[in-house]
Amino acid sequence: MHFDVEHGLLVASILLLLSILGGKTTSRWGVPTLIFFLLVGILAGSEGIGGIPFDDPHMAQFIGITALNFILFSGGLSTDWHTIRPVIRTGLALSTLGVLLTAVSVGVFVHYLLGFTFPEGLLLGSIVSSTDAAAVFSILRGKGIGLKGALRPVLELESGSNDPMAYFLTISLTAVVKEGHFPAGELLLLFVKGFLIGGAMGYCTGKLSFWLINRIQLNNQGLYPVLLMALAMFSYAATEFLGGNGFLAIYICAVVLGSSNFIHKRSLIQFYDGIAWLMQIILFLALGLLVFPSKVLAVAWDGLLISAFLILIARPIGVFGSLLFNKANRRSKLFLSWVGLRGAVPIVFATYPKIAGLAQSDMIFNLVFFIAVTSVIIQGTTLPAVAKMLHLIVPGRAKRRMGSDLEFIDPTMSVREEILLPHHSVVNGRRIVEINFPKTAKILLVVRGKDYITPVGSTVLRGDDKLLILAENERAFSLAMSSLGMAGS
Repeated sequence: MHFDVEHGLLVASILLLLSILGGKTTSRWGVPTLIFFLLVGILAGSEGIGGIPFDDPHMAQFIGITALNFILFSGGLSTDWHTIRPVIRTGLALSTLGVLLTAVSVGVFVHYLLGFTFPEGLLLGSIVSSTDAAAVFSILRGKGIGLKGALRPVLELESGSNDPMAYFLTISLTAVVKEGHFPAGELLLLFVKGFLIGGAMGYCTGKLSFWLINRIQLNNQGLYPVLLMALAMFSYAATEFLGGNGFLAIYICAVVLGSSNFIHKRSLIQFYDGIAWLMQIILFLALGLLVFPSKVLAVAWDGLLISAFLILIARPIGVFGSLLFNKANRRSKLFLSWVGLRGAVPIVFATYPKIAGLAQSDMIFNLVFFIAVTSVIIQGTTLPAVAKMLHLIVPGRAKRRMGSDLEFIDPTMSVREEILLPHHSVVNGRRIVEINFPKTAKILLVVRGKDYITPVGSTVLRGDDKLLILAENERAFSLAMSSLGMAGS
Protein backbone atom coordinates (compact mmCIF):
# COMPACT_ATOMS: atom_id res chain seq x y z
CA MET A 1 0.00 0.00 0.00
CA HIS A 2 1.38 3.40 -1.02
CA PHE A 3 1.18 6.37 1.34
CA ASP A 4 1.93 9.97 0.42
CA VAL A 5 2.54 12.66 3.02
CA GLU A 6 -1.13 13.69 3.27
CA HIS A 7 -2.35 10.13 3.72
CA GLY A 8 0.39 9.42 6.24
CA LEU A 9 -0.53 12.45 8.35
CA LEU A 10 -4.24 11.60 8.10
CA VAL A 11 -3.66 8.02 9.27
CA ALA A 12 -1.35 9.18 12.08
CA SER A 13 -3.86 11.75 13.34
CA ILE A 14 -6.71 9.22 13.27
CA LEU A 15 -4.63 6.65 15.17
CA LEU A 16 -3.71 9.23 17.82
CA LEU A 17 -7.32 10.37 18.23
CA LEU A 18 -8.61 6.79 18.47
CA SER A 19 -5.92 5.94 21.01
CA ILE A 20 -6.66 8.91 23.27
CA LEU A 21 -10.47 8.67 23.08
CA GLY A 22 -10.53 4.90 23.48
CA GLY A 23 -7.89 4.96 26.20
CA LYS A 24 -10.06 7.30 28.28
CA THR A 25 -12.80 4.66 28.23
CA THR A 26 -10.60 1.65 29.04
CA SER A 27 -8.91 3.44 31.96
CA ARG A 28 -12.26 3.44 33.76
CA TRP A 29 -12.07 -0.35 33.84
CA GLY A 30 -8.70 -0.22 35.60
CA VAL A 31 -6.74 -1.12 32.45
CA PRO A 32 -3.83 1.25 31.70
CA THR A 33 -4.59 3.60 28.84
CA LEU A 34 -1.42 2.55 27.01
CA ILE A 35 -2.74 -0.98 26.44
CA PHE A 36 -5.41 0.51 24.20
CA PHE A 37 -2.75 2.36 22.21
CA LEU A 38 -1.12 -1.01 21.59
CA LEU A 39 -4.43 -2.49 20.47
CA VAL A 40 -4.99 0.35 18.01
CA GLY A 41 -1.54 -0.31 16.54
CA ILE A 42 -2.31 -4.03 16.16
CA LEU A 43 -5.64 -3.32 14.46
CA ALA A 44 -3.95 -0.88 12.08
CA GLY A 45 -1.08 -3.30 11.28
CA SER A 46 -0.43 -5.87 8.60
CA GLU A 47 -2.87 -8.43 10.01
CA GLY A 48 -5.41 -5.86 11.20
CA ILE A 49 -8.21 -4.00 9.48
CA GLY A 50 -5.85 -1.12 8.62
CA GLY A 51 -3.43 -3.31 6.69
CA ILE A 52 -0.50 -0.92 7.22
CA PRO A 53 2.69 -2.85 6.36
CA PHE A 54 5.36 -2.48 9.03
CA ASP A 55 8.01 -5.12 9.70
CA ASP A 56 11.13 -3.12 10.45
CA PRO A 57 12.68 -3.88 13.85
CA HIS A 58 15.43 -1.30 13.21
CA MET A 59 12.88 1.50 12.85
CA ALA A 60 10.86 0.17 15.81
CA GLN A 61 14.02 0.12 17.94
CA PHE A 62 14.94 3.67 16.91
CA ILE A 63 11.44 4.88 17.81
CA GLY A 64 11.59 2.90 21.06
CA ILE A 65 14.98 4.22 22.19
CA THR A 66 14.02 7.81 21.35
CA ALA A 67 10.69 7.48 23.15
CA LEU A 68 12.28 5.87 26.22
CA ASN A 69 14.72 8.76 26.49
CA PHE A 70 11.89 11.27 26.67
CA ILE A 71 9.89 9.08 29.06
CA LEU A 72 12.85 8.61 31.42
CA PHE A 73 13.74 12.30 31.23
CA SER A 74 10.19 13.38 32.03
CA GLY A 75 10.00 10.89 34.91
CA GLY A 76 13.30 12.08 36.37
CA LEU A 77 12.34 15.73 35.96
CA SER A 78 9.21 15.14 38.05
CA THR A 79 11.09 13.21 40.74
CA ASP A 80 12.03 15.09 43.89
CA TRP A 81 15.38 13.99 45.32
CA HIS A 82 14.24 14.91 48.83
CA THR A 83 11.33 12.50 48.44
CA ILE A 84 13.31 9.53 47.12
CA ARG A 85 16.42 10.04 49.28
CA PRO A 86 14.98 8.17 52.30
CA VAL A 87 14.19 5.15 50.08
CA ILE A 88 17.30 5.25 47.88
CA ARG A 89 18.63 1.90 49.15
CA THR A 90 15.29 0.17 48.73
CA GLY A 91 14.73 1.52 45.23
CA LEU A 92 18.24 0.73 44.00
CA ALA A 93 18.12 -2.76 45.52
CA LEU A 94 14.94 -3.46 43.53
CA SER A 95 16.31 -1.95 40.33
CA THR A 96 19.62 -3.85 40.41
CA LEU A 97 19.59 -7.03 42.50
CA GLY A 98 15.82 -7.38 42.10
CA VAL A 99 16.11 -7.18 38.31
CA LEU A 100 18.97 -9.71 38.31
CA LEU A 101 17.10 -12.21 40.52
CA THR A 102 13.98 -11.89 38.36
CA ALA A 103 15.98 -12.43 35.16
CA VAL A 104 17.76 -15.51 36.52
CA SER A 105 14.53 -17.03 37.86
CA VAL A 106 12.75 -16.64 34.53
CA GLY A 107 15.85 -17.82 32.67
CA VAL A 108 15.98 -21.11 34.59
CA PHE A 109 12.23 -21.66 34.13
CA VAL A 110 12.35 -20.99 30.37
CA HIS A 111 15.43 -23.19 30.00
CA TYR A 112 13.53 -26.22 31.32
CA LEU A 113 10.12 -25.30 29.91
CA LEU A 114 11.04 -24.52 26.28
CA GLY A 115 14.39 -26.20 25.91
CA PHE A 116 16.20 -22.90 25.37
CA THR A 117 19.89 -22.89 26.14
CA PHE A 118 20.61 -21.34 29.51
CA PRO A 119 21.99 -18.09 27.96
CA GLU A 120 18.87 -17.86 25.75
CA GLY A 121 16.67 -18.33 28.79
CA LEU A 122 18.62 -15.65 30.68
CA LEU A 123 18.21 -13.34 27.68
CA LEU A 124 14.43 -13.74 27.73
CA GLY A 125 14.43 -13.27 31.52
CA SER A 126 16.53 -10.10 31.21
CA ILE A 127 14.22 -8.60 28.62
CA VAL A 128 11.14 -8.97 30.85
CA SER A 129 12.92 -8.10 34.11
CA SER A 130 12.15 -4.36 34.21
CA THR A 131 8.84 -2.94 35.42
CA ASP A 132 6.68 -0.09 34.18
CA ALA A 133 5.49 1.84 37.23
CA ALA A 134 4.11 4.58 34.93
CA ALA A 135 1.29 2.16 34.15
CA VAL A 136 0.77 1.62 37.88
CA PHE A 137 0.49 5.34 38.56
CA SER A 138 -1.99 5.83 35.71
CA ILE A 139 -4.24 3.21 37.35
CA LEU A 140 -3.87 4.61 40.86
CA ARG A 141 -4.49 8.18 39.70
CA GLY A 142 -7.45 7.10 37.60
CA LYS A 143 -9.03 5.44 40.64
CA GLY A 144 -7.99 8.24 43.01
CA ILE A 145 -5.93 5.84 45.14
CA GLY A 146 -3.07 6.97 47.38
CA LEU A 147 -0.50 4.57 48.82
CA LYS A 148 0.63 4.45 52.44
CA GLY A 149 4.14 5.01 53.65
CA ALA A 150 7.05 5.15 51.22
CA LEU A 151 5.54 2.90 48.55
CA ARG A 152 5.03 5.66 46.00
CA PRO A 153 8.62 7.03 46.06
CA VAL A 154 9.97 3.45 46.01
CA LEU A 155 7.96 2.69 42.89
CA GLU A 156 8.96 6.03 41.39
CA LEU A 157 12.65 5.34 41.92
CA GLU A 158 12.49 1.72 40.79
CA SER A 159 10.65 2.56 37.57
CA GLY A 160 13.23 5.15 36.57
CA SER A 161 16.33 3.22 37.58
CA ASN A 162 15.59 -0.41 36.61
CA ASP A 163 15.62 0.09 32.83
CA PRO A 164 19.42 0.68 32.74
CA MET A 165 20.04 -2.67 34.47
CA ALA A 166 17.65 -4.56 32.20
CA TYR A 167 19.21 -2.84 29.17
CA PHE A 168 22.72 -3.87 30.22
CA LEU A 169 21.65 -7.49 30.75
CA THR A 170 19.80 -7.58 27.42
CA ILE A 171 22.72 -6.16 25.41
CA SER A 172 25.27 -8.37 27.17
CA LEU A 173 23.30 -11.61 26.84
CA THR A 174 22.45 -10.90 23.20
CA ALA A 175 26.20 -10.77 22.57
CA VAL A 176 26.76 -13.90 24.67
CA VAL A 177 24.16 -15.90 22.73
CA LYS A 178 25.49 -14.66 19.40
CA GLU A 179 29.16 -15.31 20.21
CA GLY A 180 28.51 -18.58 22.05
CA HIS A 181 30.63 -17.95 25.14
CA PHE A 182 30.17 -16.33 28.55
CA PRO A 183 33.07 -13.98 29.46
CA ALA A 184 32.01 -13.27 33.04
CA GLY A 185 35.01 -11.03 33.81
CA GLU A 186 34.50 -8.94 30.70
CA LEU A 187 30.77 -8.54 31.42
CA LEU A 188 31.51 -7.42 34.99
CA LEU A 189 33.98 -4.84 33.68
CA LEU A 190 31.42 -3.56 31.17
CA PHE A 191 28.82 -3.33 33.95
CA VAL A 192 31.09 -1.27 36.22
CA LYS A 193 32.25 0.91 33.34
CA GLY A 194 28.74 1.51 32.02
CA PHE A 195 27.23 2.46 35.36
CA LEU A 196 30.17 4.57 36.56
CA ILE A 197 30.32 6.57 33.32
CA GLY A 198 26.52 6.76 33.15
CA GLY A 199 26.22 8.01 36.72
CA ALA A 200 29.03 10.54 36.39
CA MET A 201 27.80 11.87 33.03
CA GLY A 202 24.24 12.10 34.30
CA TYR A 203 25.26 14.13 37.34
CA CYS A 204 27.56 16.43 35.36
CA THR A 205 25.07 17.08 32.54
CA GLY A 206 22.35 17.71 35.14
CA LYS A 207 24.49 20.36 36.84
CA LEU A 208 25.48 21.80 33.44
CA SER A 209 21.82 22.00 32.41
CA PHE A 210 20.89 23.80 35.64
CA TRP A 211 23.71 26.31 35.23
CA LEU A 212 22.99 26.97 31.54
CA ILE A 213 19.21 27.35 31.82
CA ASN A 214 19.46 29.92 34.61
CA ARG A 215 22.14 32.00 32.89
CA ILE A 216 21.56 31.87 29.15
CA GLN A 217 18.64 34.39 29.25
CA LEU A 218 17.00 33.48 25.93
CA ASN A 219 14.87 36.21 24.37
CA ASN A 220 12.16 33.76 23.33
CA GLN A 221 10.64 31.63 26.10
CA GLY A 222 9.64 29.01 23.51
CA LEU A 223 13.30 28.13 23.07
CA TYR A 224 13.72 26.82 26.62
CA PRO A 225 12.03 23.46 25.87
CA VAL A 226 14.29 23.14 22.81
CA LEU A 227 17.37 23.90 24.90
CA LEU A 228 16.35 21.32 27.49
CA MET A 229 15.68 18.74 24.76
CA ALA A 230 19.16 19.28 23.31
CA LEU A 231 20.75 18.90 26.76
CA ALA A 232 18.78 15.70 27.45
CA MET A 233 19.71 14.10 24.14
CA PHE A 234 23.34 15.14 24.64
CA SER A 235 23.35 13.44 28.05
CA TYR A 236 22.22 10.13 26.54
CA ALA A 237 24.22 10.20 23.30
CA ALA A 238 27.50 11.45 24.77
CA THR A 239 27.34 8.80 27.49
CA GLU A 240 26.73 6.02 24.98
CA PHE A 241 29.61 7.38 22.86
CA LEU A 242 31.92 7.12 25.88
CA GLY A 243 30.80 3.54 26.59
CA GLY A 244 28.49 4.37 29.48
CA ASN A 245 24.85 3.53 30.17
CA GLY A 246 22.88 6.28 28.43
CA PHE A 247 19.55 5.43 30.05
CA LEU A 248 21.07 5.82 33.50
CA ALA A 249 22.70 9.11 32.49
CA ILE A 250 19.56 10.77 31.15
CA TYR A 251 17.53 9.71 34.20
CA ILE A 252 20.12 11.01 36.70
CA CYS A 253 20.49 14.20 34.64
CA ALA A 254 16.74 14.78 34.93
CA VAL A 255 16.65 13.98 38.67
CA VAL A 256 19.51 16.42 39.37
CA LEU A 257 17.81 19.10 37.30
CA GLY A 258 14.34 18.40 38.70
CA SER A 259 15.60 18.68 42.28
CA SER A 260 16.93 22.18 41.56
CA ASN A 261 15.12 25.47 41.02
CA PHE A 262 15.45 26.78 37.47
CA ILE A 263 13.66 29.27 35.26
CA HIS A 264 10.29 28.17 33.81
CA LYS A 265 10.52 24.94 35.80
CA ARG A 266 6.79 24.37 36.18
CA SER A 267 5.98 24.98 32.52
CA LEU A 268 8.93 22.85 31.35
CA ILE A 269 7.88 19.94 33.56
CA GLN A 270 4.35 20.18 32.18
CA PHE A 271 5.67 20.41 28.62
CA TYR A 272 7.80 17.29 28.98
CA ASP A 273 4.98 15.44 30.69
CA GLY A 274 2.96 16.02 27.52
CA ILE A 275 5.91 15.00 25.34
CA ALA A 276 6.33 11.82 27.39
CA TRP A 277 2.67 10.92 26.83
CA LEU A 278 3.05 11.56 23.10
CA MET A 279 6.15 9.37 23.00
CA GLN A 280 4.37 6.58 24.89
CA ILE A 281 1.47 6.69 22.43
CA ILE A 282 3.81 6.64 19.41
CA LEU A 283 5.86 3.86 20.99
CA PHE A 284 2.88 1.62 21.68
CA LEU A 285 1.36 2.30 18.26
CA ALA A 286 4.67 1.42 16.55
CA LEU A 287 5.08 -1.79 18.58
CA GLY A 288 1.47 -2.71 17.82
CA LEU A 289 2.14 -2.23 14.10
CA LEU A 290 5.30 -4.35 14.34
CA VAL A 291 3.67 -7.41 15.90
CA PHE A 292 1.86 -10.17 13.97
CA PRO A 293 -1.03 -11.40 16.15
CA SER A 294 -1.07 -14.86 14.53
CA LYS A 295 2.53 -15.45 15.62
CA VAL A 296 1.82 -14.22 19.15
CA LEU A 297 -1.21 -16.51 19.49
CA ALA A 298 0.95 -19.44 18.39
CA VAL A 299 3.03 -19.06 21.58
CA ALA A 300 0.07 -18.15 23.83
CA TRP A 301 0.22 -21.30 25.99
CA ASP A 302 3.96 -21.01 26.67
CA GLY A 303 3.57 -17.27 27.15
CA LEU A 304 0.80 -17.77 29.68
CA LEU A 305 2.94 -20.19 31.70
CA ILE A 306 5.92 -17.83 31.68
CA SER A 307 3.72 -14.86 32.56
CA ALA A 308 2.19 -16.76 35.50
CA PHE A 309 5.65 -17.78 36.72
CA LEU A 310 6.90 -14.23 36.38
CA ILE A 311 3.97 -12.73 38.29
CA LEU A 312 3.62 -15.35 41.02
CA ILE A 313 7.19 -16.55 41.57
CA ALA A 314 9.97 -14.63 39.76
CA ARG A 315 8.91 -11.10 40.72
CA PRO A 316 8.36 -12.06 44.39
CA ILE A 317 11.79 -13.72 44.40
CA GLY A 318 13.26 -10.47 43.06
CA VAL A 319 11.45 -8.32 45.63
CA PHE A 320 11.87 -10.47 48.73
CA GLY A 321 15.41 -11.46 47.76
CA SER A 322 16.64 -7.92 47.13
CA LEU A 323 14.84 -6.59 50.25
CA LEU A 324 15.85 -9.47 52.51
CA PHE A 325 17.43 -7.15 55.07
CA ASN A 326 15.05 -4.27 54.50
CA LYS A 327 12.69 -3.13 57.26
CA ALA A 328 9.67 -2.90 54.94
CA ASN A 329 6.77 -4.99 56.23
CA ARG A 330 5.46 -8.10 54.48
CA ARG A 331 2.35 -6.36 53.14
CA SER A 332 4.44 -3.72 51.38
CA LYS A 333 6.71 -6.37 49.86
CA LEU A 334 3.69 -8.34 48.67
CA PHE A 335 2.29 -5.24 47.01
CA LEU A 336 5.65 -4.43 45.39
CA SER A 337 5.67 -8.01 44.08
CA TRP A 338 2.24 -7.58 42.50
CA VAL A 339 3.10 -4.17 41.07
CA GLY A 340 5.70 -5.61 38.68
CA LEU A 341 3.83 -4.67 35.51
CA ARG A 342 5.65 -5.12 32.22
CA GLY A 343 5.09 -2.36 29.67
CA ALA A 344 6.66 -1.18 26.43
CA VAL A 345 10.29 -1.41 27.56
CA PRO A 346 10.56 -5.23 27.33
CA ILE A 347 9.01 -5.15 23.84
CA VAL A 348 11.59 -2.57 22.74
CA PHE A 349 14.42 -4.62 24.25
CA ALA A 350 13.11 -7.69 22.42
CA THR A 351 14.08 -6.03 19.11
CA TYR A 352 17.79 -6.42 19.97
CA PRO A 353 17.84 -10.23 19.48
CA LYS A 354 15.84 -9.77 16.23
CA ILE A 355 18.34 -7.28 14.85
CA ALA A 356 21.23 -9.50 15.96
CA GLY A 357 19.67 -12.36 13.97
CA LEU A 358 19.54 -14.87 16.84
CA ALA A 359 17.95 -18.23 16.08
CA GLN A 360 15.22 -17.86 18.72
CA SER A 361 14.70 -14.11 18.19
CA ASP A 362 11.20 -14.35 16.66
CA MET A 363 9.96 -16.65 19.42
CA ILE A 364 11.52 -14.42 22.09
CA PHE A 365 9.86 -11.32 20.62
CA ASN A 366 6.42 -12.95 20.44
CA LEU A 367 6.73 -14.38 23.95
CA VAL A 368 7.79 -11.00 25.36
CA PHE A 369 4.89 -9.28 23.62
CA PHE A 370 2.41 -11.78 25.06
CA ILE A 371 3.94 -11.57 28.54
CA ALA A 372 3.84 -7.76 28.57
CA VAL A 373 0.20 -7.60 27.48
CA THR A 374 -1.02 -10.28 29.91
CA SER A 375 0.95 -8.71 32.75
CA VAL A 376 -0.70 -5.33 32.23
CA ILE A 377 -4.18 -6.80 31.85
CA ILE A 378 -4.01 -9.24 34.80
CA GLN A 379 -2.07 -7.10 37.27
CA GLY A 380 -3.41 -3.77 36.05
CA THR A 381 -7.06 -4.62 36.52
CA THR A 382 -6.51 -6.13 39.98
CA LEU A 383 -4.07 -3.55 41.36
CA PRO A 384 -6.61 -1.39 43.29
CA ALA A 385 -8.18 -4.51 44.80
CA VAL A 386 -4.79 -5.84 45.93
CA ALA A 387 -3.84 -2.50 47.49
CA LYS A 388 -7.15 -2.43 49.34
CA MET A 389 -6.84 -6.06 50.46
CA LEU A 390 -3.38 -5.37 51.89
CA HIS A 391 -4.68 -2.22 53.64
CA LEU A 392 -2.19 0.04 51.85
CA ILE A 393 -4.62 2.69 50.62
CA VAL A 394 -4.50 6.12 52.21
CA PRO A 395 -7.96 7.41 53.28
CA GLY A 396 -9.13 10.53 51.50
CA ARG A 397 -7.63 13.60 53.11
CA ALA A 398 -9.72 16.58 54.11
CA LYS A 399 -8.47 19.54 52.15
CA ARG A 400 -7.93 22.65 54.20
CA ARG A 401 -9.18 25.76 52.49
CA MET A 402 -8.34 29.28 53.51
CA GLY A 403 -8.90 32.68 51.93
CA SER A 404 -10.78 32.76 48.64
CA ASP A 405 -12.91 29.96 47.23
CA LEU A 406 -10.55 29.05 44.41
CA GLU A 407 -10.34 25.28 43.85
CA PHE A 408 -7.01 23.53 44.14
CA ILE A 409 -5.21 23.14 40.87
CA ASP A 410 -3.09 20.29 42.24
CA PRO A 411 -5.04 17.69 44.28
CA THR A 412 -1.85 16.60 46.08
CA MET A 413 -1.62 20.00 47.80
CA SER A 414 -3.44 19.85 51.13
CA VAL A 415 -2.36 23.23 52.53
CA ARG A 416 -3.20 26.63 51.07
CA GLU A 417 -2.17 29.93 52.64
CA GLU A 418 -2.12 33.58 51.68
CA ILE A 419 0.91 35.41 53.09
CA LEU A 420 2.12 39.00 52.87
CA LEU A 421 5.81 39.66 52.34
CA PRO A 422 7.21 42.29 54.74
CA HIS A 423 8.06 45.66 53.24
CA HIS A 424 11.77 45.03 53.89
CA SER A 425 11.67 41.33 53.03
CA VAL A 426 14.97 39.48 52.63
CA VAL A 427 13.75 38.17 49.25
CA ASN A 428 12.93 41.66 47.94
CA GLY A 429 14.39 41.99 44.43
CA ARG A 430 15.25 38.28 44.12
CA ARG A 431 13.93 35.87 41.50
CA ILE A 432 11.90 32.88 42.69
CA VAL A 433 14.46 30.54 41.15
CA GLU A 434 17.11 32.02 43.45
CA ILE A 435 15.38 31.51 46.82
CA ASN A 436 15.47 27.68 47.01
CA PHE A 437 11.69 27.38 47.12
CA PRO A 438 10.76 23.73 47.90
CA LYS A 439 9.42 21.52 45.12
CA THR A 440 6.68 20.28 47.45
CA ALA A 441 5.08 23.75 47.43
CA LYS A 442 4.01 26.25 44.78
CA ILE A 443 3.48 29.99 44.57
CA LEU A 444 0.22 29.98 42.69
CA LEU A 445 -0.32 33.72 42.46
CA VAL A 446 1.44 37.01 43.26
CA VAL A 447 -0.77 40.01 44.00
CA ARG A 448 1.10 43.31 43.66
CA GLY A 449 -1.17 46.28 44.21
CA LYS A 450 -3.89 45.95 41.60
CA ASP A 451 -1.83 43.54 39.46
CA TYR A 452 -2.25 39.74 39.49
CA ILE A 453 0.90 37.93 38.40
CA THR A 454 1.19 34.26 37.50
CA PRO A 455 4.72 33.54 38.77
CA VAL A 456 7.50 31.70 36.96
CA GLY A 457 11.08 31.05 38.02
CA SER A 458 12.26 34.42 36.69
CA THR A 459 9.57 36.41 38.53
CA VAL A 460 11.15 38.99 40.88
CA LEU A 461 9.53 39.23 44.32
CA ARG A 462 8.90 42.58 45.99
CA GLY A 463 8.17 43.67 49.53
CA ASP A 464 4.42 43.98 50.22
CA ASP A 465 3.64 41.28 47.62
CA LYS A 466 0.75 39.01 48.61
CA LEU A 467 1.49 35.35 47.76
CA LEU A 468 -0.96 32.49 47.43
CA ILE A 469 0.99 29.36 48.41
CA LEU A 470 0.02 25.72 47.95
CA ALA A 471 1.92 23.02 49.85
CA GLU A 472 1.70 19.24 50.17
CA ASN A 473 1.68 19.37 53.97
CA GLU A 474 2.59 21.54 56.95
CA ARG A 475 6.28 20.67 56.70
CA ALA A 476 6.37 21.71 53.03
CA PHE A 477 4.66 24.99 53.94
CA SER A 478 7.21 25.56 56.71
CA LEU A 479 10.05 25.04 54.21
CA ALA A 480 8.38 27.49 51.83
CA MET A 481 8.16 30.11 54.58
CA SER A 482 11.83 29.57 55.45
CA SER A 483 12.86 30.12 51.83
CA LEU A 484 10.94 33.44 51.95
CA GLY A 485 12.74 34.45 55.14
CA MET A 486 9.56 34.15 57.18
CA ALA A 487 10.25 31.09 59.33
CA GLY A 488 8.03 31.04 62.38
CA SER A 489 5.65 33.64 60.95
